[in-house]
Amino acid sequence: MNNHKSGFVNIIGRPNVGKSTLINLLMGEKMSIVSHKPQTTRHRILGILNEDAYQIIFSDSPGIIGDPGYELHKSMNKYAYSSLEDADVLILMTDAFEDEIFNESLLSSVKKAAVPVFLVVNKIDIGETNKIDEIVKKWEQEIKFQHIFEISALRQTNTDKILEAILAALPESPPYYPKDQFSDRSERFFVSEIIREQILLLYSQEIPYSVEVEVVEFKESIKREKPFVHIYAHIYVSRKTQKGIIIGNQGSSIKQLGIDARKAIEAFLDKRIHLELFVKVAPEWRNNSNSLRKFGYNQ
Repeated sequence: MNNHKSGFVNIIGRPNVGKSTLINLLMGEKMSIVSHKPQTTRHRILGILNEDAYQIIFSDSPGIIGDPGYELHKSMNKYAYSSLEDADVLILMTDAFEDEIFNESLLSSVKKAAVPVFLVVNKIDIGETNKIDEIVKKWEQEIKFQHIFEISALRQTNTDKILEAILAALPESPPYYPKDQFSDRSERFFVSEIIREQILLLYSQEIPYSVEVEVVEFKESIKREKPFVHIYAHIYVSRKTQKGIIIGNQGSSIKQLGIDARKAIEAFLDKRIHLELFVKVAPEWRNNSNSLRKFGYNQ
């Protein structure tokens, strides 16, 4: 593997600036769930892009929450801050509407980064040119960037040069992961995230933020001479009233959720599945250390 390049490209920013959309675009396939609602990403997820001459490990981490209201939010911030520790390239991402600079602690950490730092300003398709210029100047006064990109990740505008710049900045190194590995996360994890994504899309108000999904059984088999998967998942909510909303009148809402989630999971796994969803109440799970540990936080 002469001249092979490999490294970690970590993207940080506030919630809802488009980090997951950009990583999905650079990966060429969907790795992280995306919605218009902030705080969609809760875990740090590695997406591994493999080609003969390189391996890029993209890190999609939660958006940095300025005033965390739950222990869950504190855990999400830890994931975001950990992205500063092992980066070979650091991408600071904002959008055409972001006014605030990071808090002093995070800003200081970024300034101290001994790796190339890129600035990516997203959503230029719906932002005003003057505002975008102001945002870029504000950030340039704080940090010296190796590259600045003004893009629309959703419309794939001005995104073609980002991968080229990343490859130029990566060190020569053998691959960190097997070349056929797509992520550091299991199929179970992605199935739970797909179900949670469908909840974000189907329900409004506070419901999506008080929900966690756990895949309790993932049983593979052969049915009619083709791969088949039985999936049993628990949907946890904080209050009994939220359970009623998830289920809906005579089960109408959870039925629709099951239909939408099944289609999305089958597309992801490329297998037929049987999906069963159960709703459970876990009071204050977002502030409960045992619950957070069970759901994969605080590790």
